[in-house]
Amino acid sequence: MRTLITGGAGFVGSHLCERFLADGHEVICVDNYITGGGGNIEQLRSNPKFSFIRHDISHHIDIDGPVDNILHFASPASPVDYLRHPIPTLKVGSLGTHNTLGLAKAKKSRYLLASTSEVYGDPEVHPQREDYWGNVNPIGVRGVYDEAKRFAEAMTMAYHRSHGVNTHIVRIFNTYGERMRLDDGRVVPNLMGQALRGEPVTVYGDGSQTRSFCYVADLVEGISRLLFADFHDPVNLGNPNEVSILDFAKEILELSGAKSRIEFRPLPQDDPKVRRPDITRAKQVLGWEPKIERREGMRRTMEYFRNKVKR
Repeated sequence: MRTLITGGAGFVGSHLCERFLADGHEVICVDNYITGGGGNIEQLRSNPKFSFIRHDISHHIDIDGPVDNILHFASPASPVDYLRHPIPTLKVGSLGTHNTLGLAKAKKSRYLLASTSEVYGDPEVHPQREDYWGNVNPIGVRGVYDEAKRFAEAMTMAYHRSHGVNTHIVRIFNTYGERMRLDDGRVVPNLMGQALRGEPVTVYGDGSQTRSFCYVADLVEGISRLLFADFHDPVNLGNPNEVSILDFAKEILELSGAKSRIEFRPLPQDDPKVRRPDITRAKQVLGWEPKIERREGMRRTMEYFRNKVKR
């Protein structure tokens, strides 16, 4: 099989490149390095089945030969990144989705869109099921990411219904693991980096807001299953084991052995108060649920960051 992955040099994208190469695919990685990095795919470049194209998928792309699968993972995905790059975020969610769907239509490819739990906004339904339409502020600062993904989902379903493209949509909940950037602004690298440097650990608000953290290997397994499933509506992938950010910060301090204090700061605008996936659909359709306990996943991630932190 020949598989194209946009955003393939990013955190999740690079793990997907690795997985599909291991499964025997020829992998074409497309990335413009706006948030991804060449270091994430350096170990793959010697593989003759791996190729890299540096390209902004918001612009048209031609690929010679057949393409069996297209996974559209190109997008800034952390608040720090999409607030720094609001217009490219909107473009890759709209124009980038249009371009990749057009390529899938032309090549008769399977297509998988990386969507997000952010389509649920600050949810009024908990846990979040795929039939919940969300509570999103379209003109808030986070709207550039939330609405880009909601538009991308709408366009993906339109191509499925109007053109018969074999599409799939994954709504990804908080995911962590090796190859996250220490400066990407998400809670895991933020807290781990601070703890490992001996700095105060930052908790926003009173820390009562909750998140559910899924280790990247579990996510990649679910994505692989979804790509080949005969199912086209969105599917939540995430770990339903919910934890408050304050308790999570304490876990990280314990794991790191740091003596840092916890420092409270104001809650950012439109920050969701709760986040937990209902994964009933993933269990029924894919036979999938996360296997790696948070403690083990956090241990692996902490070891990765220990080698990255400059004290």
